[in-house]
Amino acid sequence: MSKYCQNCGAEVADEAVVCVKCGCAVNGAKATDASKPPKTWLVQSILATIFCCLPLGIVGIINASKVESKFYAGEVDEANRLSAQAAKWTKWGFWIGLISYILGIAFNIVYALVFGNSLSNLSGFGY
Repeated sequence: MSKYCQNCGAEVADEAVVCVKCGCAVNGAKATDASKPPKTWLVQSILATIFCCLPLGIVGIINASKVESKFYAGEVDEANRLSAQAAKWTKWGFWIGLISYILGIAFNIVYALVFGNSLSNLSGFGY
C-alpha cells in the first residue's frame, strides 16, 4: 500500500517521512532534519577558493554544488556524505591558506630584519 503527500499529491513510499517531490512531512509526521537538506558549504568553499587555497576550494565547490540536488532526488545519505566532503575540503583549504599567509608574512619580516640594512648599502649597482 502506498501513501500520498497531502501537500502535492505525489505518491511516496510507505516508510517515507518526507515527500521526495516537495520536501514536506508525510501524513502528519513531524518535520525533522530529514526535511531540510544538509549544509552545502558552497559560500564557504567559494571564499576559501578566492582567498585561501584554490585547488582545495575547487574540490569543496564541486562537492557543495551536488548536496541539494542529491537530497531532493531522495539520496539523503549521499547528500550527507557530499556535505561532509565539502566541509572537509573547505576547512583544509582555509587552514592551509591561513598558514601560508602567516608563513609569508613571517618570512618577509625576517628577510627585512636580516637583509634590510645591507640593501641600503648598494649604491647604483657598481657605479
